[in-house]
Amino acid sequence: MSVVLDKKAPSAAKIIRKGDFEAHSHWYAKALNATIHPMVNFFLNLEQDRIVSRYCHLHPKVKPKPLEKLLNYQPKYFMWAGADLLNVTSAGGKRQMVVIENNSCPSGQKSMPLREDHQEQGGYRILIEKTFKPFIDSKKNALKGALAVVYDKNPVEASGYAAVLAEVFNEPVWYVEFKQFDKDPAVRFEDGLMYVRDESKKWHPVRAAFRYLTQRPWNRLPLHTKTKILNPVIACLAGGRNKMMAAKAYDIFNGELEDSGLRIITPETIWDVSKNEIPIWVRKMGGQAVVKVPYSNAGQGVFTIVSEKELEKFMSLEFEYDRFIIQSLIGNYNWSSKSTTGKRLYHVGTVPNSKGETYVADLRMMVHATREGIRPLCVYARRAKTPLVDSIAGGNDSWEMLGTNLSIKLENGDWDSDTNRLLLMDRRDFNKLGLGIDDLIEGYIQTVLSMIAIDKMAQTLVNSKGKFRMQLFKSLNNDEALIREILI
Repeated sequence: MSVVLDKKAPSAAKIIRKGDFEAHSHWYAKALNATIHPMVNFFLNLEQDRIVSRYCHLHPKVKPKPLEKLLNYQPKYFMWAGADLLNVTSAGGKRQMVVIENNSCPSGQKSMPLREDHQEQGGYRILIEKTFKPFIDSKKNALKGALAVVYDKNPVEASGYAAVLAEVFNEPVWYVEFKQFDKDPAVRFEDGLMYVRDESKKWHPVRAAFRYLTQRPWNRLPLHTKTKILNPVIACLAGGRNKMMAAKAYDIFNGELEDSGLRIITPETIWDVSKNEIPIWVRKMGGQAVVKVPYSNAGQGVFTIVSEKELEKFMSLEFEYDRFIIQSLIGNYNWSSKSTTGKRLYHVGTVPNSKGETYVADLRMMVHATREGIRPLCVYARRAKTPLVDSIAGGNDSWEMLGTNLSIKLENGDWDSDTNRLLLMDRRDFNKLGLGIDDLIEGYIQTVLSMIAIDKMAQTLVNSKGKFRMQLFKSLNNDEALIREILI
């Protein structure tokens, strides 16, 4: 039985049963019959000791034991992550994988070719079996109730997870949309326990939920719940959906990593910037910068600025939040931001096409916590709409050249994707990226480090009694508009 994705359905939970998984409902058409590139498959199946050995061989200052310990780290809160990475280089030809952000409940399964043809549920099943199942099988979780998947976008993947949950646990699973600003949502909490409403308006308790809420989940999901939720909201506030806190988490963790030879590599980042200060910082970076609303995602709230015209356009906008972060812009070597050290980074980009055009592309690396450590789960890439140019004097739209996110917000508030710019890890598309096995390992290590940094920040924000440390959070992220949204 195929899962029906009815966008006009009333706000009510639907039942997904064992046997409902249909591959065509949970993959993009171009990915459904794609054959995974042998190098990517080799990377995904590479043993941890070989990854450690290779990475330390290429980075002699990194010792195997500390790296091995990090790859075996067991997160407490942030157990499923997806980092967006840029393949960059310097004038001296030093290539690096730079972390742009790391997301809780990331997309990617629908874009990933199967590792093995006979494993028809692909990464969906791997994540549910190796991460979600151990997470809720704890002896401490004696709650009665059903399993549920709650989502606010990406029904293709959300319904895929629901169908696999039904298979793995051999029980019906509630599948329910939970959008922002829904005046009568089919999800509610009573004394920390989640309930979902079915089509006959009956409420059902939920013992554990797999969530795919990406739009400010803290305004719908309480921080403290009896229902076990993967990932919990604290992971979002600590950096999984909060770029401000993520930047601080990376900085703090880099301090811990100082003697190990490891480091989370990010663009130069200035945080806690008021709107009036933004022109000053943009000019200090040479007139090119990226300004971000810290709590937006899916490519929303990100502004690339390479000219006075784009700066003026940004300054004319109104925002509901008070604080921003600014990062150095990575573009073409002739017009990338200057860092405080005077160095510039620029995009390696795709292999030139038949017209000689190179496109900016990013890499999404999805990882998950397992009993065998943090493992890569799936990978895909996205390219920008227009090719990278050597000069921006003509007033080019910088976002068209630099923005890679595929999400498109429609006029009715729903989401769609521009799959024309999706680059699969298959035999055809992967070659366009110009990546090798060492680049994939670099991206994986950077993803793991940024995931751990956010998880450690989440642990810092919770006291010994398991309560959220609001005063500490305010001292780190004093944005009243955000504070008002958080459900304790």
